[in-house]
Amino acid sequence: MLWAALSLPCAPDGTPPSNEALHGLAVWALQFTPRVAIADDAVVLEVEASTRLFGGRRALHERIDGEGREIGMAAIAWAPNSLAALACVRAGVLNGVRQPLPQVLDALPMGVLSAVAPHRLTLAQLGCRTLGDVRRLPRGGIGRRFGKGLLDALDQAYGVQPEAHRWVDLPETFHARLELMARVDAAPALLFGARRLLVQLCGWLAARQAGTTAFTVRWAHDGAHLRPGGDAGGTGWLTVRTAQPMRDVEHLCRLLAEHLAHVRLQAPVGELALEAPEVVPLQAHSASLLPQDGPAGELLPRVLERIAARLGPGRVWQPVLCEDHRVEWMQHWQPAPQPVRGPRIAPPPVPQPGFILPEPLQLAVRDNRPIYQGPLMLLAGPHRVEGGWWHRAGDDATNHHVERDYWVALSQHAGVLWIYQVRLAGDATAWYLHGAFA
Repeated sequence: MLWAALSLPCAPDGTPPSNEALHGLAVWALQFTPRVAIADDAVVLEVEASTRLFGGRRALHERIDGEGREIGMAAIAWAPNSLAALACVRAGVLNGVRQPLPQVLDALPMGVLSAVAPHRLTLAQLGCRTLGDVRRLPRGGIGRRFGKGLLDALDQAYGVQPEAHRWVDLPETFHARLELMARVDAAPALLFGARRLLVQLCGWLAARQAGTTAFTVRWAHDGAHLRPGGDAGGTGWLTVRTAQPMRDVEHLCRLLAEHLAHVRLQAPVGELALEAPEVVPLQAHSASLLPQDGPAGELLPRVLERIAARLGPGRVWQPVLCEDHRVEWMQHWQPAPQPVRGPRIAPPPVPQPGFILPEPLQLAVRDNRPIYQGPLMLLAGPHRVEGGWWHRAGDDATNHHVERDYWVALSQHAGVLWIYQVRLAGDATAWYLHGAFA
């Protein structure tokens, strides 16, 4: 598993970030994974299943780090579980997956775990300075003296016990508020704070797979406060509309800058708020290597013709279905520019595997049962395939006649497999693995 912990800076007086700020960061992080939770003074998210979608761990790290800094994120750390990631981000260790987890955590100060805080003075008097020192204490003594909570926190951080989280729900509507670090006298200067809110908005839109056609920026003058969906005395507002659904931060910022250039503030502004009243679903662009057939994209045969003309004859091939029930010869390959000839083949009435081995693999047999990473359980079959005595391929004199009984089998470790037994063979107990189901 891969977890990330995102932290926000504390106030100058040491006050931890507010719940509103943590919730805003968590809502923005929902665009990367639905498994987002607030843990103490940070936001943790499980991103193992999202790394491939965002181009790998490095690309995902760069995107979260780059966009997160714009909305006030102070640091990011990675670890195999959320509690370890939280400990790493507090200690300033940004990569907790490069080394074995016990080696990483043992060297951290013991204060990085919240469960240590109530007992920190006593543990320090016992000579403990790091998590490794605490973990090396007798478990029975820790449980009796400090309670089960400290042991559970240590076990969860080191991956011995599972964790439980309360996931953050994606809100149906968007509203974000920002208190400016200094009073602003000119409207164009509001763009600096508004951009931070727009980044949050685009993260929320990405999580909803939607775009906005209008957003409203509200500001409050000195002594006034903003309320979601309403105005108070001494406030102003500006609505920006787009020609089509949009969630591009740069484009929305440019539009807002043009509108703010025509606004004159009545008094210094100390607070901003952003709302998105008009949200519509936004169809994502296909990430396929080849274009999709249909009115919105170029037809695949035309693309193949153009690629073949560019690369030369015989460089681009396409599969063609054949009227043959033997799996090895159900298709053949021909140059892409040539038209596909032959009848349309109806799908087979029995399950067909998604992956075929180049050559069937003979299986071991124990007590008349085939074995592949453990004994196989026969689920369906037999499906008899027989024929091919007529098959001659050029100068190939090999007899391609087959007489097989196919079965769908289940392996405890390898999944669902496609195996067969050769009929009328000298060794009637021989089994072969021919494919696997996706």
